[in-house]
Amino acid sequence: MNYVAPTSLDEAYRALQVGEAVCLAGGQSLVAAMNLGLAAPAQLVSLRDIAALRGIEVLADGAMRIGAMTTHAELAALSPAAAGPALLARTARVVAYPAIRARGTIGGSVALADPAADYPVALQAADATIEIGGAAGARMVKARAFFRGLFETALEKHEIVVAVHVPAGPAGAGSAYEKLSIVAGDFAIISVAALGGRSVDLAVGGCGPTPLLVTGVEASDEALLAAGRALAKSCDPPSDHRATADYRRRVLPEMMRRAGHAAASGAA
Repeated sequence: MNYVAPTSLDEAYRALQVGEAVCLAGGQSLVAAMNLGLAAPAQLVSLRDIAALRGIEVLADGAMRIGAMTTHAELAALSPAAAGPALLARTARVVAYPAIRARGTIGGSVALADPAADYPVALQAADATIEIGGAAGARMVKARAFFRGLFETALEKHEIVVAVHVPAGPAGAGSAYEKLSIVAGDFAIISVAALGGRSVDLAVGGCGPTPLLVTGVEASDEALLAAGRALAKSCDPPSDHRATADYRRRVLPEMMRRAGHAAASGAA
């Protein structure tokens, strides 16, 4: 296995076109897969020395551009005023464990698209956009179109996630992230991200290969529970070692009620 550490995006794009090359960001998922024999890349392209992938920029309207190599811990330490970025910061605080948050990156998590991961859910609720780069140029893809299936994204071969763009959200909106897991730091059985005020947009993780989106729900207990029951009937959640599909359907309405209520309560 060959290892290269480019210092610019152009160098990284060239390195990725050599054989079966794979990006190495924080390494929290890839290295584990390699140790288990589930991945054996011919070339590892480290992204740690590329300055263009680092940094968090807050725009005048409160929106935020988050470089792909931003760690979970760096994002968790923020206290943004705007609802969209605040949702991402809240989400980062419950990603895995402190050691993983210190090394893992938002770009690596987004590119992997694990259906039980936290960021895909929050990014859809926030209506974020993924900045993608490659030798052919840069492009922007809405998060709601980026996550396409089980570990499947809009990334083409030899492309990488460059940054995540999170809009401020409606003026005075609140946000919330509710996560149900067996133990703190584990992947979610179900997770719900919510953003809004009198009405909220919600994204649900753990009930399918990609997050499920429900928009414009009145932020009352009755409406949120009704939306949750309807989604529970129509979704196709997995049964795994964490929970059965029936259990996920049972708790989904209450998880949506809690997240929607918390977001509405935090609205100005």
